[in-house]
Amino acid sequence: MAGNTSTPGATVTSRVLAVLGAFDADHRRLPLTTIAERAGLPLPTAHRIVGELVRGTALVRRPDGRYVIGRLIWDVGLLAPVESDLRQVAEPFLHDIYAATLATVHLAVRDGDEVLYLERMRGRASVPVVSSIGSTLPMHATGVGKVLLAHAPEDVRLRVLGSLRRITRYTITQPGRLDEQLAQVRRDGYATTSEEMTLGACSVAVPVRRDDEVVAAIGIVAASLKRDRSRLVTALQVAARGIGRQLH
Repeated sequence: MAGNTSTPGATVTSRVLAVLGAFDADHRRLPLTTIAERAGLPLPTAHRIVGELVRGTALVRRPDGRYVIGRLIWDVGLLAPVESDLRQVAEPFLHDIYAATLATVHLAVRDGDEVLYLERMRGRASVPVVSSIGSTLPMHATGVGKVLLAHAPEDVRLRVLGSLRRITRYTITQPGRLDEQLAQVRRDGYATTSEEMTLGACSVAVPVRRDDEVVAAIGIVAASLKRDRSRLVTALQVAARGIGRQLH
């Protein structure tokens, strides 16, 4: 949430950024009055800026009168070198995994203390998932998130471990237990979840490395991992090595 940008010294750019900054993972659809409040702007100023952003496709006005982030912002975000290179390099490998499993396949990176989904492929055999391209989810409850958290800087891990939110009855909210899992992820080279983000959905994920740095994670969401875990881990690891070689 932005500070007060209604002062005389505030620039047009700072006000536009404040409007865009009013949106976050917990505030995806906002009415104009809330945008003005969160941006620290007078309502008429917010109305003018929002109108210009809608005309420029940076925001979209929904039929219920609320606003959401528009295509322009997502398209520009994809030009960031890490994200665009990753998506371009990873896409054929993700297609191969998807074709072999017909399950939901994810490519994700760490975005602060959350996991950001850069790609999602979903097919007939998919189970319910809440992820979408460009969305962020908690790291502690997702397979790709656990991989990224296991290899995140210590300060990130400590912050996440200190604020574990329960999403389903299976979500791990005990810091010690999750920390043990993260150590196992580093040892085994993969992470799993079992209905921790969505009931009826399990996941397995592996890291993508550029040299020695973990830059992303790829994962599969399935109804169960009991029979196919080893096969899925192997397929993901082969793909991750291929992506890593091309990034290098």
